[in-house]
Amino acid sequence: MVDREFNKTLLLELLRAAGTGNSQCADCGTPDPEWASYKLGIFICLNCSGIHRNLPEISRVKSIHLDFWENDLVEFMKTHGNLWAKAKYEAKVPPFYYIPHSKDCLILKEQWIRAKYEREEFVATSVCHETGSSASAGSREGVLWKRGRDSRQFLKRQFLLSAREGVLKYYTKESKGPKAVISIKDLNAMFQTEKIRNPHGLQITYSKEGQTRNLFVYHESGKEIVDWFNAIRAARFHYLRTTFPTAPEAELISKITRNYFKEGYMEKTGPKHKEAFKKRWFSLDSQERNLLYFKDPLDAFELGRVFIGSKEQGYEVQAGLPRGVRGKRWKAGLTIVTPHRKFVFVCENDREQKEWIAALNEVISQPVAA
Repeated sequence: MVDREFNKTLLLELLRAAGTGNSQCADCGTPDPEWASYKLGIFICLNCSGIHRNLPEISRVKSIHLDFWENDLVEFMKTHGNLWAKAKYEAKVPPFYYIPHSKDCLILKEQWIRAKYEREEFVATSVCHETGSSASAGSREGVLWKRGRDSRQFLKRQFLLSAREGVLKYYTKESKGPKAVISIKDLNAMFQTEKIRNPHGLQITYSKEGQTRNLFVYHESGKEIVDWFNAIRAARFHYLRTTFPTAPEAELISKITRNYFKEGYMEKTGPKHKEAFKKRWFSLDSQERNLLYFKDPLDAFELGRVFIGSKEQGYEVQAGLPRGVRGKRWKAGLTIVTPHRKFVFVCENDREQKEWIAALNEVISQPVAA
């Protein structure tokens, strides 16, 4: 006879057991997972369990707390576990491949799970990535839907990425040569599914004449867009490893691509603080220490930027506005103090103000790299 509560207790003990890795989701690292795949022998979070439900041939899930667990399933979980699965299914993950975290978008998690368990791309016997260098993995050609700079409509464009040439190019039907040739040195990519309003939306950024240029793209296939993202990461890793051959690999990996630290609307005024406040979309790039601003979230070019130095250099952020300055509509103000001037902004509400101050302080607290 199966003791329902006893088996539940055993599962909870397995969750907490040292040396198993079970205390964090096997796929995204969320702490205290409450679900498990009894076909793979892993403990996973609620969000990842939803992805596993769509893969019934390779994974079957149950709730640790709510579902009935038979004795043989509990025994199977005992002999497997998250570290066991990691050793098997993540044996050959390339250093440039992006491993999603709990806050990442659904498509990154889904394709990571499918790559591991469905396609078994990273098992020791797989040839998917084993023979490919970061240079060969950073070469890709195909069609992506790209948002037009002026028309704002998404149109098909041919893209070509070459790690060996160190460039990303794209072509229009009308152009004989490439519409743009982008140096991998200046390239970044991040998933922006909410901003682009597409579950496969990818934002590619690069520097052009001292300005940040944005490309917004997507592909109908989730696998295809994630493969493009990892190809860009492979090309970036090849560039960094070639340019900084003595740097530790972990340091290079942290610089391959980056998400913006915080984004959102604020209103800003001019240098004299007498100009009318204008609503702008702001993106905080903590690695480059720039607060970029745009008229709209999907603008191709920035309107301007504020460099965010360190506390030692005389930078600070203050709640509130300078005396005599008032926002037009919004009242939750903040002031960035630099050695040269004060930049004044207002946020829609107190919560946004506190989040921006915390994010800016995080950057200011870090020393500026030499």
